[in-house]
Amino acid sequence: MARITVLGGTGYAGGAIAREAAARGHDVVAFSRSAPDADIAGVVPVTGSALVRADLERAVAGAEVIVVALAPSGELEDGFLKLNEEIAELARAAGARLGVVGGAGSLLVAPGGPKVFEAPEFPERFRGYARLSDQILQTLRDSDPDLDWFVLSPPQGFGHYAPGEPTGTFRLGGDVLLTDAEGKSHISGADFATAFVNEIERPAHRRERFTVAY
Repeated sequence: MARITVLGGTGYAGGAIAREAAARGHDVVAFSRSAPDADIAGVVPVTGSALVRADLERAVAGAEVIVVALAPSGELEDGFLKLNEEIAELARAAGARLGVVGGAGSLLVAPGGPKVFEAPEFPERFRGYARLSDQILQTLRDSDPDLDWFVLSPPQGFGHYAPGEPTGTFRLGGDVLLTDAEGKSHISGADFATAFVNEIERPAHRRERFTVAY
């Protein structure tokens, strides 16, 4: 079993990943700015600020896998790209695998582009976050080859507003947004977490971004 630290472990995606990993018997630390509303069996909560180096180092100490499920909001809004670079360097120096919850906006509409967030109809309020996710992905692609990383981008219909039900059945893709026969692009939080932890347990996308959807 792996020692896993989930940064942003009380958020929607991070919490789902922490629960799934703990249910499979992994040693899980969930790091967040505030204590969780309820305990998660098998998950050790750690509070602190990702902007405080000592807190960050304490959270990832001994981790074999570092999961980044942070969002550029609140105190993390400024300097989010730099923070992700610092986390990546911590993972590289420790020889830990880095798993990042990406954004759907950075996926391609079709092979060769454009990116989802570049479409005129993409919601303006999410465009900045999508652009940041894309920059983080490009930085990882240009990173030191010694850094073992993966990015899992969810489909467009993913979030606390559409939790869905776990099915255990989904499709994996590469850089292109996945849609179903009706043109929908969605997945439940539980199934996203299943795909994420599958990648931790059985690495198939080393230094790659991939996506998942129904």
